[in-house]
Amino acid sequence: MKKAMFIWNPSSGKEKAADYKDFAEKTLTEMGYDADTRETTGPGDATHFAEEACEKRYDLVVAMGGDGTINEAVSGLAEKEHEPLFGLVPLGTVNDFARALGISLNPEEAIEGLKTGREKRVDIGKVGDQYFMNILAIGEIAESTYEVEPEQKTKLGAFAYFVEGVKAVASDEVTTFVIEHDHGTWEGEAKLVLVALTNSVGGFEKLAPEALTDDGLLHLYIVENAALPAFVRMATALVRGKFEEDPAVEAIHTTRVSIRTSEPLSCNIDGDEGSTTPFDIEIMPRHIRAVVPGETD
Repeated sequence: MKKAMFIWNPSSGKEKAADYKDFAEKTLTEMGYDADTRETTGPGDATHFAEEACEKRYDLVVAMGGDGTINEAVSGLAEKEHEPLFGLVPLGTVNDFARALGISLNPEEAIEGLKTGREKRVDIGKVGDQYFMNILAIGEIAESTYEVEPEQKTKLGAFAYFVEGVKAVASDEVTTFVIEHDHGTWEGEAKLVLVALTNSVGGFEKLAPEALTDDGLLHLYIVENAALPAFVRMATALVRGKFEEDPAVEAIHTTRVSIRTSEPLSCNIDGDEGSTTPFDIEIMPRHIRAVVPGETD
């Protein structure tokens, strides 16, 4: 009998994950899987569970939670000899990876979609011994996201990140970056550096409109130091899908990135705090066997 592991985070989705747990288990059973359920209780649990699924050669791993939980599950699947199919049920504040894969943000629809889903191999990124499937961000704006408390996310959703980001933009602090990539080296002062794998970042699905989940590229965006009005202009360009055309934004599409900074900075990886500069980033093309919505008429 086929084996599936269902990993769920009870604190995701404004703590509504339990409402969908039974439906997910029932669906996997209907699909012909002998399903094991694992509940996360702290950081790293989803990674350990996914690693267990690889070691025991499970056929399918389904993770239900926010981008942090999904990242942990992907990290547990990365660079393993046995590669289970990976399905996800989005329950977070932003759910960028689900948006990029075309998975419904309605949890019940996402679960139901597992029945008719198809396999698609998708890229992930690697920095040091960490993995990401959506976004790596560096700079004061990125660091400001650590100031968002869980209670704020529950009450305000994505707007909580916006509030902290505005505070960072208004500050006078700036960092000098030296960034090496396939096409050369960029050096200068920047407020924010983004390395995106998909077209959805922070819920904005037009930041990198040409980015595909399987194009084998890192989409690098350097936001140079600028006054507050320039950031207002950039925000407008972001909504219109013209972000990389803004004069204060340097857009580079590459397979590798090496980043050094004038002082050590921690990066934000898929919404959580990650490695500290300096570090190298690489693309792992078509590395994960994701379940995405099936073809429709």
